[in-house]
Amino acid sequence: MLLDFEHPIASLEGKLAEMKKLASESQVDVSEAVSALEEKIKALKKETYSNLTRWQRVQLSRHVERPYTLDYIKVLSPTFIELHGDRNVRDDKAMVGGFGEIEGHTVMFIGQQKGRNTKERQYRNFGMANPEGYRKALRLMKLAEKFNKPIVTFIDTPGAFPGLEAEERGQGEAIARNLKEMFMLKVPVICIIIGEGASGGALGIGIGDRVYMLENTWYSVISPESCSSILWRSWNFKEQAAEALKLTAKDMLGNKLVDGIIKEPLGGAHVNPTKMVNTLKKKILTTLEELSAIPSEERIMNRIEKFGQMGVVTE
Repeated sequence: MLLDFEHPIASLEGKLAEMKKLASESQVDVSEAVSALEEKIKALKKETYSNLTRWQRVQLSRHVERPYTLDYIKVLSPTFIELHGDRNVRDDKAMVGGFGEIEGHTVMFIGQQKGRNTKERQYRNFGMANPEGYRKALRLMKLAEKFNKPIVTFIDTPGAFPGLEAEERGQGEAIARNLKEMFMLKVPVICIIIGEGASGGALGIGIGDRVYMLENTWYSVISPESCSSILWRSWNFKEQAAEALKLTAKDMLGNKLVDGIIKEPLGGAHVNPTKMVNTLKKKILTTLEELSAIPSEERIMNRIEKFGQMGVVTE
């Protein structure tokens, strides 16, 4: 799937493929022309992806080939064991979690999971968790705390499910309870936004000692489309809304709402998932080592202080 701003790159890559095919069939030496075109493609990619608009980064965060939570977890930890249910209503398929192991470290992984086709998207409810999903996440966090194991959350949701039945079962209360409880967890907590980070749906598993964003992700109280529909009564102004919301990783880091940006392969995480997983793995391991050296009481106070300072303005 090509996004609109990727067509010039694809056009050059098509010409490169034709040139290589012609060279192999006619035995003509075009190595210099191939090298020149490859350099041109590389330069165009670098220029394109380093100057993306906020809306274009939103598009990249939603790319259908982009790795989802379980894609990362299964490569990071082949021994991952998924745990199910909130012990109250049912098992929410939009929220996944369980114990896994990275380089000898046992970790509790939790995250929203989307689907790649119509059937999977319905099964996963488009990555929008119900109250039981957030209650399952909290149950797993408490389980990790009981066994003194660190927690890593992967955030990728267009928002918590807004249906009537979700509200009847206490969507707001479930997310609010998670916020409160996550502040007080005695174990290290790392939160990573791997795609979309929308509203309370993202915050419900987003309170951590370290909050990171992948390079081409977004984090905001509302999506550009929803913002556009409220302000302009139309989705046609989503690009302007994205600019106004300042929702990219760079914006969030500049406003001190996240702790760091994890660089993606040129073109996005979906271009080279193996490289992306390795980068993520190194970041998780180094951060766990850093956080494990801090006493739990100090970690909790640092966590509270960090989030308490957000939005404070002094004149």
